[in-house]
Amino acid sequence: MVCNTIRGLVNQGHDVSLVALNARKNNHHENSDDDRDLLSKINYRAYNINTDVSVFDVAVNLLSKTSFNIDRYYNAEFERLLVLELRKTAYDIIQFEGLLVSLYLSAVRKNTKAKLIYRAHNIENQIWEMLSQQKSDPFKKSYLKMHAKRIKNYELQQLNNFDGIAVFTEQDKNTLLEYGTKIPIEILPVGINLERYKPDLSKTEFPSLFFLGSLDWLPNREGIEWFLNNFHKELTDGELRVRFYVAGNDIPERFDDYDVMGKIFIQGEVDDALEFLNSKSIMIVPLLSSGGMRVKIVEGMAMQKCIISTSLGAEGIDYENAVNIIIANNYDEFYEAIKLCIADEEFCKRIGLNARKLIEEQHEVNKVTKNLVSFYESVI
Repeated sequence: MVCNTIRGLVNQGHDVSLVALNARKNNHHENSDDDRDLLSKINYRAYNINTDVSVFDVAVNLLSKTSFNIDRYYNAEFERLLVLELRKTAYDIIQFEGLLVSLYLSAVRKNTKAKLIYRAHNIENQIWEMLSQQKSDPFKKSYLKMHAKRIKNYELQQLNNFDGIAVFTEQDKNTLLEYGTKIPIEILPVGINLERYKPDLSKTEFPSLFFLGSLDWLPNREGIEWFLNNFHKELTDGELRVRFYVAGNDIPERFDDYDVMGKIFIQGEVDDALEFLNSKSIMIVPLLSSGGMRVKIVEGMAMQKCIISTSLGAEGIDYENAVNIIIANNYDEFYEAIKLCIADEEFCKRIGLNARKLIEEQHEVNKVTKNLVSFYESVI
C-alpha cells in the first residue's frame, strides 16, 4: 500500500522520501525488482527495531496507562534519525502511515514546517474491541477490552494534532468525526499499480480455495482459525471437495496440525504473492474484526479472483454482492457460497471479471494519487 502511494507520487513527478521503521519480525521480506526500482527513485532510509514483548513486559504493562502494542514501537535512535532527516530537507507534506508511527509526531512537529497528514489504516481501538467480543474466556475478554480502551484514549489524544487525515472508508471517517476530530478528513481508497496484475487463467487451478495474508495481524489469525476450525471436517471428509491453501507470513507452528495431505495445505510464506494469487481460483476473507480497507481483497479483485468475504472484510469497497464479490457472514453462508463456487466455474469467472472492472474504475493508483495530491494542496 505504501509502495503504491509512493509509485503514484513518483509517476506524477513529486520528490519522495521514505523513512521506514522495520519491526524485526518483518525483516525476512525481500524487495522485488519493481520495489528495488522504485526505491532507487526516492530517498529511502530504514531502521530496524525489535518489537518482541516478554511475559514480564506484558505483566508490567498491566500497571501502565498505555498499551504495549503502541509503546513497543518507540525507539529513541529512530527518532534521532527522523530529526536528522527533517533538518536536511524542507518538506511540504509528511505522511504518517498508521497509528504506531504517530509516537514520533511531537518530534517531527518540532523540527519541520511541513503539514502533517495521518493515514489511518484502521480505527485501531475498534480492532481490539471486536477481538474482545469474540472471546468467551473472561480474562482474555477483559484484557483485550483494557487494551481497546487504552488505544482509544491514545487515538483521541493524537487525532487533532495532525493537519489532515486520510481514511480508506466512509465508515472510518464517520467514526473519527464522532470522536470529535476537527481537522480535514478525506476518503481515499487503496490504489494499486494495475500493470503488475496480469491474470493468466491457463495457470489457475479450478476449483481451489485459498487464503493469503500475514498471520502476525490478529484479525487475520482469528479469522482463518475460525474458518479452519469450522470447515476442517467439510474440506477433508465432507461434501466440499476442493483443495484449500493457506499462505502468508508468520503462520504459527500450531497451524501445521490443520494440514491434511492432498486436501489442506498450510504453505506459509510464498516466494511470489502475485504468482500464488494467480494460481488459485476462489479466495476467502473470513475477517470477524477490523476496519479500514483490506488491501488483499483489492489485489485479489485485480487478479480476477472470485472472492468470498465477510461484509466487514469487504468494508470500504464499492462492491455488489454476487456481482463482483460474494458476501458470507456466518458458517451457513460460507458453506453455500463455497459449494456454489466450486461447482460453477463460469460463475466464478464472471465474478472475477466484474471485480477487475471495479478495481480499474476506482482503485487505479494514478487516479487515487491525483486525489491524494489535491488533498495535500487543500491542507497546505
